[in-house]
Amino acid sequence: MTAVPVPTLGPNGFTAPDESAIRDGVFTDINVAFGGALNPAPSEPQGQLADSLAATIGYTNDLFLDFTNQVDPAFATGRMQDAIARIYYLTRNGPLPTVVTATLTGAAGTIIPAGSLALAADQTIYTSLSSVTIPLTGTIDVQFAATTDGPIAAPAGTLTTIYRAIPGWDTITNAADGTLGRNVETRADFETRRGLSVAGNATGILQAVRGAVLSVPDVLDAYVTENSLATSVLVGTVTLPPHSLYVAAVGGTDADVARAIWTKKNPGCDYYGGNVTVAVEDQEGYSIPYPTYNVTFERPASLPIYFNVEIATSSTVPSDGEAQVKAAIIAAFNGTDGGQRAGIGATVFASRYVCPIGALGTWARVVSLQVGLTSPGAADSATVQIDENPTIDAADITVAFV
Repeated sequence: MTAVPVPTLGPNGFTAPDESAIRDGVFTDINVAFGGALNPAPSEPQGQLADSLAATIGYTNDLFLDFTNQVDPAFATGRMQDAIARIYYLTRNGPLPTVVTATLTGAAGTIIPAGSLALAADQTIYTSLSSVTIPLTGTIDVQFAATTDGPIAAPAGTLTTIYRAIPGWDTITNAADGTLGRNVETRADFETRRGLSVAGNATGILQAVRGAVLSVPDVLDAYVTENSLATSVLVGTVTLPPHSLYVAAVGGTDADVARAIWTKKNPGCDYYGGNVTVAVEDQEGYSIPYPTYNVTFERPASLPIYFNVEIATSSTVPSDGEAQVKAAIIAAFNGTDGGQRAGIGATVFASRYVCPIGALGTWARVVSLQVGLTSPGAADSATVQIDENPTIDAADITVAFV
């Protein structure tokens, strides 16, 4: 027999005893084994022995508690999260590239094929995600993705050089910041995608459409909604026609996104008149010429979000304090801190960014933090419409020590 309390596994899961109770039980066992009258003080050899054994037992309990929590998808991380996702035939996404909406100018009728290259001021090469034809207006917007994966900043006005000339294509520029790429998919993003994937075998429901689009390679974000009524409906600032499906996506090729939508939507459902239309062939059970259907979706416009932060000044503020604050905001904005990332159609709340800044250290005491759609941010929240993609750049963050 032992006086050491044991863990229990019941309706509330694995419950371990307090380490202080474990220490008392260990010392009781030691005292009995050595005939009693031992001094329990931590400074005594027998007290030190009890502390060491109790710490070992406590660590083992903590390790098992962590393991049992990892079985729950809501808490799983790392290898255990990968294992759970494999049940759904999912693997964690690798790093993704930054995506920039660029405006091209040139002669009407000029074809700019997918894969056309442009060069940013930081020497990063970007490739176009779709083939377009310059209209009579002489300008057209196209999404470009960095050829190097990861969160590479692409501030407005930095993608300005045509890397490989095409006759008739004159200029390129990006009026807004790009959507930052990411490193390996975070725990939060992976769990969100896994949750959506349970609808993967379904068709016609919004979760199935969004899950399919988010599974397209290089897609950074997606938003899906519908209008099931016989009359037009206003969603934010976007008017959806009757019986229509609305899909907005950032990243991925037009062809891949369109096919993902087409495989999951209901037959006969109309599309919102987005800014991208792709012809999708149905090759299942048919021979040439294949039935072809036009799929329309939205490439949302970039929407810079501005931050205005005041930090209490003190002698403990590090020399790179401003850079650390900006990095913490950017990480939270992109969800790499483990929280929810800012996305299409979501409201950006200033309060979301207080804790990530406070986690930098005791010196990072937030006096005020505001966000906005103009510089500097001056509100508690910023509303992003369903045809807008929120972006962030360090230059859009104002940090002051007061």
